[in-house]
Formats: sequence, C-alpha cells, structure tokens
Amino acid sequence: MNAEQWLADYRRELAGAADGAARAGALLRQVGGHATSPRGEVEAWVGAGGALARLRLSAHARALEPDVLADLVVATAEAARASAAGRIAEIMTGFVGEGAALDAVREHQPAAVRRRDEQDDEDYYANPGVRA
Repeated sequence: MNAEQWLADYRRELAGAADGAARAGALLRQVGGHATSPRGEVEAWVGAGGALARLRLSAHARALEPDVLADLVVATAEAARASAAGRIAEIMTGFVGEGAALDAVREHQPAAVRRRDEQDDEDYYANPGVRA
C-alpha cells in the first residue's frame, strides 16, 4: 500500500469515528431514566447525569409516614438513575464495544438497584422497593 492509499484509508476511518461519536453524543443527550414505586405513590424522572428532573407523588403518598415516604422517594430516584445509567452503558457499548473504555464508563455509574418483586404489606412499608 502506498502512502496516498494509507492516508485515504486513515481519513475514512477518522470520518467514520467522528460520525459514530456524533451519533452516540446525540443519543446520550436524549437519555433519561424513569422509575415508579411498587404501588405507584412515587414516580421519578432523571436526566442523563442522574439529576432529578421531575417527581410525582400520588394522593396515596399522603398516607405514608414521612420517613417512609422520604426513603421511597430516594429509592425511586436511585432506580431512575440506574435506569438512565443502563441506557448509557447500552449506547456506549455500541460505540466503543467491550473493553477498557466501557469499563471506565461503568465505574462511574450507580450500583444496580436491588429489586423485590413480591412483598407483603408489612415488609413493603419497612423496606419499600421500586421498579424501573
């Protein structure tokens, strides 16, 4: 391969990488997360950075003790943040593939939220869970 051919191939490769980065950036700007508490008292929405963007409390939230409601809000917001983080990981996997770059992205994401699918009423109020 001569120098001109090598340079042309290299420029095409760079253009492809720039195009992929632009597509990934556009997708990342649209990322958000959403989660709802098991009984729907709390809904939380977060942006790509994990910051709370919107919070909805249902009328049933008024029946909860303040500390229980506060814990439920925090848990629901964390689940929404984990949802957004999962989407970011999907986008970045498509862009950089598995490897050190993706590992670096994952290191800065929240830990997975523990899910509890079945809870009785007493356990629910003592240990509220959320679903994404």
